Amino acid sequence: MKTNRPEDSHQAALLRLMRDGPRSRAELADLTTDPAAAGTSAGSPAPPAGAAYPHPAYPHPWPMSRSKLNASLNRLVGLGLAETDGLAASRGGRRSGLVRVSRDTRFAGIDIGATSVDVAVTDGELRVLGHVSEPCDIRFGPAHVLDRVLVLAGKLREQGVFTQLHGAGIGVPGPVSFAEGVPVVPPIMPGWDRYPMREMVSQELRCPAMLDNDVNIMALGELHAGLARQVGDFLLVKIGTGIGCGIVVDGKIYRGVSGSAGDIGHIRVDEVGPVCACGNTGCLEAYFSGAALSRQAQAAARSGASPYLAERLAATGTLSAEDVSAAAAQGDSAAVQLIRDGGRRVGQVLAGLVSFFNPGLVIIAGGVARLGHVLLAEIRSVVYRRSLPLATGNLPIVLSELNDTAGVVGAARLISDHVYSV
Repeated sequence: MKTNRPEDSHQAALLRLMRDGPRSRAELADLTTDPAAAGTSAGSPAPPAGAAYPHPAYPHPWPMSRSKLNASLNRLVGLGLAETDGLAASRGGRRSGLVRVSRDTRFAGIDIGATSVDVAVTDGELRVLGHVSEPCDIRFGPAHVLDRVLVLAGKLREQGVFTQLHGAGIGVPGPVSFAEGVPVVPPIMPGWDRYPMREMVSQELRCPAMLDNDVNIMALGELHAGLARQVGDFLLVKIGTGIGCGIVVDGKIYRGVSGSAGDIGHIRVDEVGPVCACGNTGCLEAYFSGAALSRQAQAAARSGASPYLAERLAATGTLSAEDVSAAAAQGDSAAVQLIRDGGRRVGQVLAGLVSFFNPGLVIIAGGVARLGHVLLAEIRSVVYRRSLPLATGNLPIVLSELNDTAGVVGAARLISDHVYSV
Protein backbone atom coordinates (compact mmCIF):
# COMPACT_ATOMS: atom_id res chain seq x y z
CA MET A 1 0.00 0.00 0.00
CA LYS A 2 1.56 3.27 -1.15
CA THR A 3 -0.14 6.62 -1.55
CA ASN A 4 1.94 9.60 -2.61
CA ARG A 5 1.76 12.43 -0.11
CA PRO A 6 2.92 16.06 -0.27
CA GLU A 7 6.49 16.45 0.87
CA ASP A 8 6.15 19.74 2.74
CA SER A 9 3.62 22.19 4.11
CA HIS A 10 3.67 24.36 0.98
CA GLN A 11 2.67 21.46 -1.24
CA ALA A 12 -0.03 20.44 1.22
CA ALA A 13 -1.49 23.96 1.29
CA LEU A 14 -1.57 24.09 -2.52
CA LEU A 15 -3.43 20.78 -2.71
CA ARG A 16 -6.04 22.03 -0.26
CA LEU A 17 -6.45 25.17 -2.36
CA MET A 18 -6.93 23.09 -5.52
CA ARG A 19 -9.42 20.78 -3.78
CA ASP A 20 -12.10 23.38 -4.60
CA GLY A 21 -11.30 23.17 -8.33
CA PRO A 22 -8.60 24.04 -10.88
CA ARG A 23 -6.59 27.17 -10.15
CA SER A 24 -4.32 29.24 -12.36
CA ARG A 25 -0.72 29.70 -11.33
CA ALA A 26 -1.39 33.44 -11.22
CA GLU A 27 -4.35 32.94 -8.86
CA LEU A 28 -2.30 30.67 -6.63
CA ALA A 29 0.44 33.30 -6.61
CA ASP A 30 -2.10 35.91 -5.49
CA LEU A 31 -3.11 33.66 -2.61
CA THR A 32 0.32 32.51 -1.50
CA THR A 33 2.97 35.13 -2.27
CA ASP A 34 1.50 38.35 -0.80
CA PRO A 35 2.36 38.84 2.88
CA ALA A 36 -0.16 41.71 3.16
CA ALA A 37 -2.97 39.49 1.82
CA ALA A 38 -2.01 36.66 4.12
CA GLY A 39 -1.84 38.96 7.13
CA THR A 40 1.46 37.43 8.21
CA SER A 41 5.15 38.00 7.79
CA ALA A 42 7.34 35.74 5.73
CA GLY A 43 8.63 34.13 8.89
CA SER A 44 5.23 33.28 10.33
CA PRO A 45 4.49 29.67 11.20
CA ALA A 46 2.33 27.55 8.91
CA PRO A 47 -1.35 27.07 9.73
CA PRO A 48 -2.33 23.76 11.30
CA ALA A 49 -2.47 20.71 9.05
CA GLY A 50 -5.95 20.28 7.67
CA ALA A 51 -6.86 23.98 7.74
CA ALA A 52 -9.10 24.78 4.79
CA TYR A 53 -8.64 27.69 2.40
CA PRO A 54 -10.25 30.13 2.03
CA HIS A 55 -11.12 30.22 5.69
CA PRO A 56 -11.92 32.91 8.26
CA ALA A 57 -9.03 31.94 10.50
CA TYR A 58 -6.54 31.21 7.71
CA PRO A 59 -7.76 33.05 4.60
CA HIS A 60 -4.47 32.38 2.77
CA PRO A 61 -1.52 30.01 3.15
CA TRP A 62 1.61 31.59 4.52
CA PRO A 63 3.61 33.55 1.94
CA MET A 64 6.01 31.78 -0.39
CA SER A 65 8.09 33.15 -3.22
CA ARG A 66 6.93 32.74 -6.82
CA SER A 67 9.90 30.47 -7.50
CA LYS A 68 8.94 28.31 -4.52
CA LEU A 69 5.32 28.25 -5.70
CA ASN A 70 6.24 27.09 -9.18
CA ALA A 71 8.71 24.55 -7.85
CA SER A 72 6.08 23.16 -5.47
CA LEU A 73 3.46 22.91 -8.22
CA ASN A 74 5.91 21.22 -10.58
CA ARG A 75 6.86 18.75 -7.85
CA LEU A 76 3.17 17.95 -7.18
CA VAL A 77 2.73 17.20 -10.87
CA GLY A 78 5.82 14.99 -10.75
CA LEU A 79 4.43 13.09 -7.75
CA GLY A 80 1.15 12.48 -9.59
CA LEU A 81 -0.80 14.50 -7.04
CA ALA A 82 -1.60 17.34 -9.46
CA GLU A 83 -1.73 17.91 -13.21
CA THR A 84 -1.80 20.77 -15.67
CA ASP A 85 -5.17 21.69 -17.16
CA GLY A 86 -4.70 24.07 -20.05
CA LEU A 87 -4.67 27.86 -19.86
CA ALA A 88 -6.71 30.25 -17.74
CA ALA A 89 -8.53 33.29 -19.10
CA SER A 90 -6.23 36.22 -19.76
CA ARG A 91 -5.84 38.83 -17.03
CA GLY A 92 -4.33 41.33 -19.46
CA GLY A 93 -1.03 39.66 -20.25
CA ARG A 94 0.21 36.20 -21.07
CA ARG A 95 -2.35 33.58 -20.05
CA SER A 96 -1.47 31.62 -16.93
CA GLY A 97 -1.50 27.83 -16.82
CA LEU A 98 -4.19 26.00 -14.85
CA VAL A 99 -3.25 23.36 -12.30
CA ARG A 100 -5.64 20.92 -10.65
CA VAL A 101 -5.66 17.92 -8.35
CA SER A 102 -4.89 14.77 -10.34
CA ARG A 103 -7.96 13.38 -12.12
CA ASP A 104 -6.88 9.92 -11.02
CA THR A 105 -7.25 10.67 -7.30
CA ARG A 106 -9.99 8.63 -5.61
CA PHE A 107 -11.25 8.81 -2.03
CA ALA A 108 -13.82 6.53 -0.40
CA GLY A 109 -16.38 8.01 1.96
CA ILE A 110 -17.94 5.39 4.25
CA ASP A 111 -20.91 6.43 6.39
CA ILE A 112 -21.96 3.67 8.79
CA GLY A 113 -25.27 4.41 10.46
CA ALA A 114 -27.29 2.49 13.00
CA THR A 115 -29.52 0.95 10.34
CA SER A 116 -27.70 1.49 7.03
CA VAL A 117 -24.32 1.72 5.32
CA ASP A 118 -23.41 4.20 2.59
CA VAL A 119 -20.23 4.01 0.50
CA ALA A 120 -19.26 6.65 -2.04
CA VAL A 121 -16.16 7.30 -4.11
CA THR A 122 -15.11 10.84 -4.95
CA ASP A 123 -12.42 12.41 -7.06
CA GLY A 124 -9.70 14.58 -5.54
CA GLU A 125 -12.04 17.59 -5.52
CA LEU A 126 -14.56 15.51 -3.50
CA ARG A 127 -17.16 15.28 -6.24
CA VAL A 128 -19.17 12.08 -5.80
CA LEU A 129 -18.53 9.70 -8.72
CA GLY A 130 -20.49 6.75 -7.36
CA HIS A 131 -22.67 6.15 -4.30
CA VAL A 132 -24.27 2.92 -3.09
CA SER A 133 -26.07 2.01 0.12
CA GLU A 134 -28.01 -0.76 1.78
CA PRO A 135 -29.85 -1.44 5.06
CA CYS A 136 -27.52 -2.81 7.72
CA ASP A 137 -28.02 -3.22 11.46
CA ILE A 138 -25.04 -1.94 13.44
CA ARG A 139 -25.92 -4.43 16.20
CA PHE A 140 -24.80 -7.34 14.00
CA GLY A 141 -21.25 -6.37 14.91
CA PRO A 142 -18.13 -4.99 13.22
CA ALA A 143 -17.19 -8.07 11.19
CA HIS A 144 -20.60 -8.18 9.51
CA VAL A 145 -20.69 -4.42 8.86
CA LEU A 146 -17.12 -4.39 7.50
CA ASP A 147 -18.09 -7.21 5.13
CA ARG A 148 -21.00 -5.13 3.81
CA VAL A 149 -18.73 -2.09 3.39
CA LEU A 150 -16.33 -4.17 1.30
CA VAL A 151 -19.17 -5.58 -0.80
CA LEU A 152 -20.45 -2.08 -1.56
CA ALA A 153 -16.93 -0.84 -2.36
CA GLY A 154 -16.57 -3.84 -4.65
CA LYS A 155 -19.70 -2.82 -6.53
CA LEU A 156 -18.23 0.60 -7.20
CA ARG A 157 -15.00 -0.98 -8.39
CA GLU A 158 -16.94 -3.25 -10.74
CA GLN A 159 -18.76 -0.21 -12.11
CA GLY A 160 -15.39 1.29 -13.05
CA VAL A 161 -15.59 4.15 -10.54
CA PHE A 162 -12.09 3.37 -9.26
CA THR A 163 -9.20 0.99 -9.69
CA GLN A 164 -7.15 2.26 -6.75
CA LEU A 165 -8.15 4.26 -3.70
CA HIS A 166 -5.88 6.95 -2.27
CA GLY A 167 -7.66 7.08 1.07
CA ALA A 168 -10.84 6.11 2.93
CA GLY A 169 -12.74 8.11 5.53
CA ILE A 170 -15.17 6.33 7.86
CA GLY A 171 -17.91 7.55 10.17
CA VAL A 172 -19.62 5.43 12.84
CA PRO A 173 -22.58 6.28 15.12
CA GLY A 174 -20.76 6.33 18.43
CA PRO A 175 -17.86 7.81 20.41
CA VAL A 176 -14.48 7.43 18.71
CA SER A 177 -10.91 7.77 19.90
CA PHE A 178 -9.72 9.78 16.90
CA ALA A 179 -6.04 9.26 17.69
CA GLU A 180 -6.39 5.47 17.89
CA GLY A 181 -9.03 5.03 15.20
CA VAL A 182 -11.34 2.88 17.34
CA PRO A 183 -14.87 3.21 18.77
CA VAL A 184 -14.96 3.50 22.57
CA VAL A 185 -17.90 2.01 24.53
CA PRO A 186 -20.49 3.05 21.92
CA PRO A 187 -23.97 2.75 23.49
CA ILE A 188 -25.84 1.51 20.40
CA MET A 189 -22.97 -0.56 18.93
CA PRO A 190 -22.61 -3.81 20.92
CA GLY A 191 -19.37 -5.64 20.18
CA TRP A 192 -17.65 -2.60 18.70
CA ASP A 193 -15.70 -1.37 21.72
CA ARG A 194 -12.08 -0.72 20.62
CA TYR A 195 -12.56 -2.64 17.36
CA PRO A 196 -9.66 -1.52 15.07
CA MET A 197 -11.93 -0.20 12.33
CA ARG A 198 -9.41 2.25 10.88
CA GLU A 199 -6.73 -0.42 10.65
CA MET A 200 -9.07 -3.04 9.18
CA VAL A 201 -10.44 -0.74 6.46
CA SER A 202 -6.93 0.40 5.61
CA GLN A 203 -5.77 -3.20 5.21
CA GLU A 204 -8.78 -4.33 3.20
CA LEU A 205 -8.92 -1.34 0.85
CA ARG A 206 -5.12 -0.98 0.69
CA CYS A 207 -5.04 2.75 1.37
CA PRO A 208 -4.74 5.14 4.33
CA ALA A 209 -7.91 5.39 6.42
CA MET A 210 -9.30 7.71 9.09
CA LEU A 211 -12.18 7.08 11.53
CA ASP A 212 -14.48 9.60 13.23
CA ASN A 213 -18.02 9.64 14.55
CA ASP A 214 -20.85 10.12 12.07
CA VAL A 215 -21.83 13.58 13.30
CA ASN A 216 -18.35 14.97 12.78
CA ILE A 217 -18.14 13.68 9.22
CA MET A 218 -21.55 15.20 8.47
CA ALA A 219 -20.27 18.54 9.76
CA LEU A 220 -17.25 18.21 7.46
CA GLY A 221 -19.61 17.49 4.59
CA GLU A 222 -21.54 20.68 5.32
CA LEU A 223 -18.28 22.60 5.60
CA HIS A 224 -17.14 21.41 2.18
CA ALA A 225 -20.32 21.27 0.11
CA GLY A 226 -23.26 22.48 2.19
CA LEU A 227 -24.68 25.51 3.89
CA ALA A 228 -21.58 26.06 6.05
CA ARG A 229 -19.10 26.67 3.22
CA GLN A 230 -18.51 30.29 4.25
CA VAL A 231 -18.95 29.82 8.01
CA GLY A 232 -16.03 29.25 10.34
CA ASP A 233 -17.95 28.43 13.53
CA PHE A 234 -21.13 26.36 13.49
CA LEU A 235 -23.01 23.47 15.06
CA LEU A 236 -24.50 20.50 13.23
CA VAL A 237 -27.16 18.66 15.23
CA LYS A 238 -27.95 15.19 13.92
CA ILE A 239 -31.26 13.70 15.03
CA GLY A 240 -31.51 10.07 13.98
CA THR A 241 -31.24 6.76 15.78
CA GLY A 242 -29.16 8.79 18.22
CA ILE A 243 -28.59 12.52 18.73
CA GLY A 244 -25.20 14.18 18.43
CA CYS A 245 -23.62 17.52 17.64
CA GLY A 246 -20.68 18.30 15.38
CA ILE A 247 -18.77 21.36 16.63
CA VAL A 248 -16.75 23.35 14.09
CA VAL A 249 -14.39 26.05 15.34
CA ASP A 250 -12.33 28.12 12.88
CA GLY A 251 -13.18 25.65 10.13
CA LYS A 252 -11.95 22.60 12.06
CA ILE A 253 -13.78 19.89 13.97
CA TYR A 254 -13.50 20.31 17.72
CA ARG A 255 -13.33 16.83 19.26
CA GLY A 256 -12.36 17.61 22.84
CA VAL A 257 -9.54 15.99 24.82
CA SER A 258 -10.68 12.40 24.33
CA GLY A 259 -12.96 12.72 21.29
CA SER A 260 -16.34 12.84 23.02
CA ALA A 261 -17.19 16.53 22.42
CA GLY A 262 -20.69 17.03 21.05
CA ASP A 263 -22.36 14.02 22.66
CA ILE A 264 -25.47 16.06 23.44
CA GLY A 265 -27.87 13.13 23.18
CA HIS A 266 -26.94 12.16 26.72
CA ILE A 267 -27.56 15.55 28.30
CA ARG A 268 -30.30 15.03 30.89
CA VAL A 269 -33.50 16.96 30.22
CA ASP A 270 -35.67 15.31 32.89
CA GLU A 271 -34.61 13.83 36.24
CA VAL A 272 -37.28 11.11 36.13
CA GLY A 273 -37.45 10.50 32.38
CA PRO A 274 -37.22 7.20 30.48
CA VAL A 275 -34.13 4.99 30.60
CA CYS A 276 -31.66 5.73 27.80
CA ALA A 277 -29.47 3.25 25.89
CA CYS A 278 -26.49 4.64 27.84
CA GLY A 279 -28.06 3.42 31.11
CA ASN A 280 -28.95 6.84 32.51
CA THR A 281 -32.44 8.31 32.75
CA GLY A 282 -33.99 11.37 31.16
CA CYS A 283 -31.43 11.85 28.35
CA LEU A 284 -32.45 13.91 25.34
CA GLU A 285 -31.91 10.84 23.16
CA ALA A 286 -34.40 8.85 25.25
CA TYR A 287 -37.04 11.46 24.37
CA PHE A 288 -36.46 12.24 20.73
CA SER A 289 -34.23 9.80 18.89
CA GLY A 290 -35.67 7.67 16.10
CA ALA A 291 -36.30 4.80 18.51
CA ALA A 292 -37.96 7.08 21.07
CA LEU A 293 -40.21 8.63 18.44
CA SER A 294 -41.20 5.16 17.23
CA ARG A 295 -42.22 4.17 20.77
CA GLN A 296 -44.19 7.36 21.25
CA ALA A 297 -45.94 6.94 17.90
CA GLN A 298 -46.94 3.37 18.74
CA ALA A 299 -48.33 4.54 22.07
CA ALA A 300 -50.38 7.23 20.31
CA ALA A 301 -51.66 4.64 17.83
CA ARG A 302 -52.67 2.11 20.46
CA SER A 303 -54.36 4.72 22.66
CA GLY A 304 -56.55 5.87 19.80
CA ALA A 305 -55.08 9.38 19.87
CA SER A 306 -53.95 9.01 16.24
CA PRO A 307 -56.20 7.15 13.79
CA TYR A 308 -53.64 7.60 11.00
CA LEU A 309 -50.81 6.04 13.02
CA ALA A 310 -53.14 3.26 14.23
CA GLU A 311 -53.87 2.38 10.61
CA ARG A 312 -50.18 2.38 9.70
CA LEU A 313 -49.29 0.27 12.73
CA ALA A 314 -51.94 -2.30 11.83
CA ALA A 315 -50.61 -2.46 8.27
CA THR A 316 -46.87 -2.65 8.97
CA GLY A 317 -46.47 -3.72 12.60
CA THR A 318 -44.12 -0.84 13.37
CA LEU A 319 -43.87 2.93 13.05
CA SER A 320 -41.04 5.26 12.12
CA ALA A 321 -40.27 8.98 11.92
CA GLU A 322 -41.45 8.88 8.30
CA ASP A 323 -44.87 7.66 9.48
CA VAL A 324 -45.07 10.48 12.02
CA SER A 325 -44.12 12.98 9.33
CA ALA A 326 -46.78 11.62 6.96
CA ALA A 327 -49.39 11.75 9.74
CA ALA A 328 -48.50 15.35 10.57
CA ALA A 329 -48.80 16.27 6.87
CA GLN A 330 -52.34 14.88 6.99
CA GLY A 331 -53.14 17.18 9.90
CA ASP A 332 -52.97 14.46 12.57
CA SER A 333 -52.89 16.43 15.83
CA ALA A 334 -51.20 13.69 17.86
CA ALA A 335 -48.34 13.42 15.35
CA VAL A 336 -47.90 17.19 15.24
CA GLN A 337 -47.73 17.24 19.04
CA LEU A 338 -45.07 14.50 19.08
CA ILE A 339 -42.94 16.58 16.73
CA ARG A 340 -43.44 19.75 18.74
CA ASP A 341 -42.62 18.03 22.03
CA GLY A 342 -39.40 16.64 20.55
CA GLY A 343 -38.46 19.96 18.99
CA ARG A 344 -39.02 21.70 22.30
CA ARG A 345 -36.61 19.38 24.11
CA VAL A 346 -33.98 19.68 21.38
CA GLY A 347 -34.44 23.46 21.52
CA GLN A 348 -33.91 23.50 25.28
CA VAL A 349 -30.54 21.77 24.95
CA LEU A 350 -29.55 23.77 21.88
CA ALA A 351 -30.41 27.08 23.56
CA GLY A 352 -27.78 26.41 26.19
CA LEU A 353 -25.23 25.46 23.55
CA VAL A 354 -25.93 28.61 21.55
CA SER A 355 -25.52 30.86 24.58
CA PHE A 356 -22.28 29.08 25.48
CA PHE A 357 -20.70 28.68 22.03
CA ASN A 358 -22.19 31.61 20.06
CA PRO A 359 -22.07 29.86 16.63
CA GLY A 360 -22.62 31.58 13.30
CA LEU A 361 -24.97 28.85 12.05
CA VAL A 362 -26.90 25.83 13.34
CA ILE A 363 -27.74 23.00 10.92
CA ILE A 364 -30.30 20.34 11.79
CA ALA A 365 -29.72 17.03 10.00
CA GLY A 366 -30.39 13.29 10.23
CA GLY A 367 -33.33 11.01 9.54
CA VAL A 368 -35.62 12.45 12.20
CA ALA A 369 -34.83 15.97 10.94
CA ARG A 370 -36.83 15.06 7.84
CA LEU A 371 -39.88 15.77 9.96
CA GLY A 372 -39.26 19.15 8.41
CA HIS A 373 -40.50 22.61 9.16
CA VAL A 374 -42.83 21.76 12.05
CA LEU A 375 -39.77 20.47 13.90
CA LEU A 376 -37.57 23.34 12.74
CA ALA A 377 -40.11 25.97 13.78
CA GLU A 378 -40.32 24.52 17.31
CA ILE A 379 -36.54 24.36 17.70
CA ARG A 380 -36.17 27.94 16.44
CA SER A 381 -38.90 29.18 18.75
CA VAL A 382 -37.27 27.75 21.86
CA VAL A 383 -33.72 28.77 20.96
CA TYR A 384 -34.63 32.32 20.00
CA ARG A 385 -36.72 32.69 23.16
CA ARG A 386 -34.29 31.17 25.65
CA SER A 387 -30.82 32.09 24.34
CA LEU A 388 -29.14 35.44 24.82
CA PRO A 389 -30.23 38.04 22.24
CA LEU A 390 -26.62 38.82 21.37
CA ALA A 391 -26.08 35.15 20.44
CA THR A 392 -29.24 34.78 18.35
CA GLY A 393 -29.57 38.19 16.71
CA ASN A 394 -28.02 36.97 13.44
CA LEU A 395 -28.18 33.21 13.95
CA PRO A 396 -29.68 31.10 11.14
CA ILE A 397 -31.08 27.72 12.23
CA VAL A 398 -31.65 25.66 9.11
CA LEU A 399 -32.29 22.16 7.82
CA SER A 400 -29.44 20.44 5.97
CA GLU A 401 -29.77 20.45 2.19
CA LEU A 402 -27.27 17.63 1.58
CA ASN A 403 -29.64 14.81 2.59
CA ASP A 404 -27.83 11.45 2.28
CA THR A 405 -24.54 12.83 0.94
CA ALA A 406 -23.32 14.86 3.93
CA GLY A 407 -21.75 11.84 5.61
CA VAL A 408 -19.96 10.36 2.61
CA VAL A 409 -18.69 13.74 1.38
CA GLY A 410 -17.54 14.57 4.91
CA ALA A 411 -15.77 11.22 5.24
CA ALA A 412 -13.97 11.91 1.95
CA ARG A 413 -13.08 15.37 3.25
CA LEU A 414 -11.71 13.78 6.43
CA ILE A 415 -9.30 11.50 4.57
CA SER A 416 -8.38 14.20 2.04
CA ASP A 417 -7.35 16.46 4.92
CA HIS A 418 -5.05 13.64 6.00
CA VAL A 419 -3.65 12.91 2.54
CA TYR A 420 -3.27 16.62 1.72
CA SER A 421 -1.12 17.23 4.79
CA VAL A 422 2.36 16.43 6.03
